[in-house]
Amino acid sequence: MNKVVNMTLLCALLGLSSQAIAYDAKLAQGFNEQFSHAKGKTVGKDIGLISAEGFVKQLQSNANVTAIDIRTPEERQVFGLAMKDQLNISLDELFTAENLDKIPTDKPVVIVCKSGARAMAAGTALRQLGFDNVKVLKGGYSKLSGYVGPNIAN
Repeated sequence: MNKVVNMTLLCALLGLSSQAIAYDAKLAQGFNEQFSHAKGKTVGKDIGLISAEGFVKQLQSNANVTAIDIRTPEERQVFGLAMKDQLNISLDELFTAENLDKIPTDKPVVIVCKSGARAMAAGTALRQLGFDNVKVLKGGYSKLSGYVGPNIAN
């Protein structure tokens, strides 16, 4: 009798665990819509990337753009951007209602981190939330500093 009860409980738990790992169909549909056009040579642009060169050109043209540095405060102590419209919001604090309210929706926003990995995750999530104006600095500060050094220094 104990074996039957134990087997029944085990089967019930296994059945529940398969329910727990089921994916969110609505969220999946949103990502499908977001990435369905990301094909071929324009895939970087289609998924919201901006090159270091493109970002610098925006800044040089005095385009009204906001950058959000999502690195930690400790990382920002070493180096960072010096822009008029810049926000410093660590990734772990980005998705609070207070910080989401700080993100402009009426102008371009570029998410920046060290290598672009965190920024890509944040940018994808922000676009999924409806921030269609968000781009990600491809390669992060690593690419930006490599571009700015030889190309911008006077």
